[in-house]
Amino acid sequence: MSHTQHAPGDAPPSSPRLGVLAAVVTLGSIMSVLDTTVVNVAINPLAKRFDAPLATVQWVASGYSLALAAVIPVTAWAIRRFGTKRVYMTAIALFTLGSLLAGTAWSIESLVAFRMVQGLGGGMIVPTGMTIMMRAATPETMGRIMSIMGIPILIGPVSGPVLGGWLVDSFSWRWMFTINVPVGVVALLVVSRALPRAAGGPGQRLDLPALLMLSPGLAALIYGLSTGAERRDFGGPGVVIPAVVGAMLVVGFVLRARVSPHPLIDLRLYRDRSFAAGAATLGLFVVGYFGSMLLLPMYFQVVRGESVTASGLLGAPLGLAAGVTMQFSGRLADRVPPRWLVVGGISTAALGMTLLTVQLSDTTAFWRVGASLLVLGTGVGMTMMPTMAAATRGLSGEDAPSASTALQITSQVAAATGVALFSVTLSINGGGSTTPTHAGPFADTYLWAVALMLAAVLPALCLPRRRPAVAPAADAAAEERAPEHT
Repeated sequence: MSHTQHAPGDAPPSSPRLGVLAAVVTLGSIMSVLDTTVVNVAINPLAKRFDAPLATVQWVASGYSLALAAVIPVTAWAIRRFGTKRVYMTAIALFTLGSLLAGTAWSIESLVAFRMVQGLGGGMIVPTGMTIMMRAATPETMGRIMSIMGIPILIGPVSGPVLGGWLVDSFSWRWMFTINVPVGVVALLVVSRALPRAAGGPGQRLDLPALLMLSPGLAALIYGLSTGAERRDFGGPGVVIPAVVGAMLVVGFVLRARVSPHPLIDLRLYRDRSFAAGAATLGLFVVGYFGSMLLLPMYFQVVRGESVTASGLLGAPLGLAAGVTMQFSGRLADRVPPRWLVVGGISTAALGMTLLTVQLSDTTAFWRVGASLLVLGTGVGMTMMPTMAAATRGLSGEDAPSASTALQITSQVAAATGVALFSVTLSINGGGSTTPTHAGPFADTYLWAVALMLAAVLPALCLPRRRPAVAPAADAAAEERAPEHT
């Protein structure tokens, strides 16, 4: 598929150069990623502040994912209909409003509700930003583009837990959310000036029946998973019914999308072997990685008795290694066969998780934990963005909204599944306790993360085994042409 065709609703040929686009997209993504990591490190303090069980407080994260899943499906249509600039600014504004409201929450229920407002904005930020960057890319620069998209993953995991811990320990939990307000205002100002006005496509119709199946279906599915984790029981009607209904609605959407003249998400993308393999690899890897990483701050705080700030600092090697490696692996993905790069990354991540698992105890030296996290982070950096680059390389600008939306849905459903899976597994391994005070249950739970990561090798073996078709020497010229594709 060619990248030379101008996509409907995209920016005109006079749009900013690739570096400016990267700065705009990175600023918005940092806000969303930073907020996620800030919240993860404060789950235990929030449980104490609101005198609520850990499973209930998890809804501060799960509620965000629920709203995020509900709004993602409409993003591809909104981009085509209204253009990337309008959608991106709306997403940032909604996220900023949700942050302001979350900072005023008076109960755990109100906090969860306002986090869902954040999720409605956050659900559109990443796929819209990815669409902007994908349309700026050419096949030979897709790896570089994805490494730029990985910058927030460097900043978020490193600075988020430290910032969140410092705010909670020194000031108030409310500052975890209100800190987003000035960032959001700056992001809106930058986007309004940097992105050119992009007209939408008035002929684009919204497939309303498909939306009414996919959005509630994803929300119900994630609700069932999250409720099962909260109750530590996946057999009750309150879990089974929404999960089954959600799955049926998603199946209905798939059947509808196959025959719709204006599909909400073009499922023909999955006929592309690279895209299908990349989506499957990403899904399995995210379940194992993101689900297990939610437990790391709990281990430092509950088992080791460290402060929230200290737990953020102790987990920083993971994000640092992932972010730094990502900058090299993204560019390397433009030059080497993606299959072996991704398989090597998954294997390295699984090795790091294995080292963490076998060493984890109530008295493990922190340098040993940090060394394991460095290996794990290196593997994550070699896996995430090269997988996305391999999946999206060769897709046209018109396919970008559907591709970015589909990958975002995959990531969010996988993350919600991982959180539910590892929350309930930790509770079972801890003898029913939601916050085990010894390292054993954590180590036993991490074994599942190793297994899921290794399972991601299977679809990764279906990624292209040949290097990208376009010579690396064309990179500079391709970057010069980038404005023509945006």
